[in-house]
Amino acid sequence: MLKTLIRTTAIATLFAAGAAYAQDNGASAPTAETPAAETPATTSMSDEMPVVGGAPMDPQKNIVENASQASNLTTLVAAVKAAELEETLAGEGPFTVFAPANEAFEKLPEGTVDELMKAEGKEKLTKILTYHVVPAEATSEAVMKMIEDDGGSHAVKTIEGEEITLTMEGESIVVTDAQGNKATVTQADVTQSNGVVHVIDTVLMPSE
Repeated sequence: MLKTLIRTTAIATLFAAGAAYAQDNGASAPTAETPAAETPATTSMSDEMPVVGGAPMDPQKNIVENASQASNLTTLVAAVKAAELEETLAGEGPFTVFAPANEAFEKLPEGTVDELMKAEGKEKLTKILTYHVVPAEATSEAVMKMIEDDGGSHAVKTIEGEEITLTMEGESIVVTDAQGNKATVTQADVTQSNGVVHVIDTVLMPSE
């Protein structure tokens, strides 16, 4: 109430001074109805979105729609299409996807990606891709809490059926697959309309 009284008094004083000035100089006094100048908004929605591979990730779009815009996820998107998993990953979810960047696929033995993309490699490719997907939404904060609560290591089941193991190395989340390969989360918490994506630097492999 005191702030309101002070503000009201200040405004009254301002208009009184304006009126006096107007009388002395023959000008019209300002009125309370005079609209204040509007300041145009300069922050666009894209400025607030996380950027992956140079593209803003729209939280209103699904995993497939957003991944298709990221220049560093082109191999993953091609693999998802080859395995015909687009409809699955565009579904309601929620999903947590550990998304291998292009550099992760480049670490695989020469020719591996090409073989997986062939029709005869579809079954194996599907197993690999679904091994990167957890049927729940887990932000990095939630993941770190689960790791801490479990004494430093937390296993989660993927939609492929096998588990991946989550640990911390320094401040980074590390995902260990069934073959002992380790992937580091390089970009976390990319929110999607049907879950969340964490970009990783190594392709995870289920057991043979």
